[in-house]
Amino acid sequence: MDRSSQIIRTSVVGIATNVLLAGFKALVGVLSSSIAIVMDAVNNLSDALSSVITIIGTKLSQRPADREHPYGHGRVEYFSAIIIAVIVIIAGVTSLIESIKKIITPTEPSYTTVTLIVIIVAIVVKLLLGWYVKSQGKKLKSDALIASGSDATFDAIITLSTLISAGVMLIWGVSLDGIVGSLISIFIIKAGIEMLASPVGELLGARVPPELVAEIKKEVMSFKEVHGVYDLILHNYGPEVMIGSLHVSVDDTMTAHDIHALSRKISILMYQNHGIVMTVGVYSVATGTGAQKEMQSLVLKTLAAHKELVQVHGFFYSEAENLVTVDVVPDLSVHDEASLHDTLVAELQSLLPGKTVLVTIDHNYSD
Repeated sequence: MDRSSQIIRTSVVGIATNVLLAGFKALVGVLSSSIAIVMDAVNNLSDALSSVITIIGTKLSQRPADREHPYGHGRVEYFSAIIIAVIVIIAGVTSLIESIKKIITPTEPSYTTVTLIVIIVAIVVKLLLGWYVKSQGKKLKSDALIASGSDATFDAIITLSTLISAGVMLIWGVSLDGIVGSLISIFIIKAGIEMLASPVGELLGARVPPELVAEIKKEVMSFKEVHGVYDLILHNYGPEVMIGSLHVSVDDTMTAHDIHALSRKISILMYQNHGIVMTVGVYSVATGTGAQKEMQSLVLKTLAAHKELVQVHGFFYSEAENLVTVDVVPDLSVHDEASLHDTLVAELQSLLPGKTVLVTIDHNYSD
């Protein structure tokens, strides 16, 4: 079963559980003439909405690429997670308002044996449902499922806090309902805001996990022809679609045929191991004992002495144009990149009189 099918199946379990729980509560509520239980049954039907949203989002994300959306529709899943997170925040705000009302005007709870049984069953079922959906979400890397599972868990926590507060009131005569409810509500609102961070971050272009970056570089460096991996850039177009590019440094003695073969092998490996459509660029490393090799060593040694530079790569010398180019990556402490650029160019220009020096200030998009 593929990822999308597993997400849909998990969401169907959530819908079925909420519908059955709603039916159970409604039946008990009607038989016991309890409006509270009947309203709680309606609440369970609304809880199924998050699972419905997840299914719709998953279905829409499976639509193939078209002319207007050449990278597919995978990012729809992030919108699903955002909508569910907003629902959680709204539920937390609503609960906070009701809790504040209870602090201002406390009321003595009234529970029958039937009511207590229904509440306990609901808590257990919701906790199990929340755990199952959330664990599946983490396994399938689905923000929407994680948000939906959290929604179910928070619902159970609210009900449990109400039950505990009622017990304290009945036994000791102390009303904690509003206070406990307010604290739980604030926690839920905070969690809902944090749930927004992941999908919003993906839409804004969040940095990819460092573990993935390290794995990619390790795999690319496993090719004996590769001396270094640079300029790794990855764009996320959904949990299953990633497009990127990187540069590798190789000996300048490699032929175009050899470079073509190497870049193809790397691209195939990236797609097989990570599902990444990777474009591979090449930097040549001067070999032998010629003037270009000496110039390369001089430039790299000079730039390596600058502690504010975390990486130097892409050295190139064009004898026909009398041009020297090199890329540098400054650390985050550098804020005036223009000044750094002018300093480096002036320093290299003094070491390479008569030559045009071009320094490109590059950025680290992955490490």
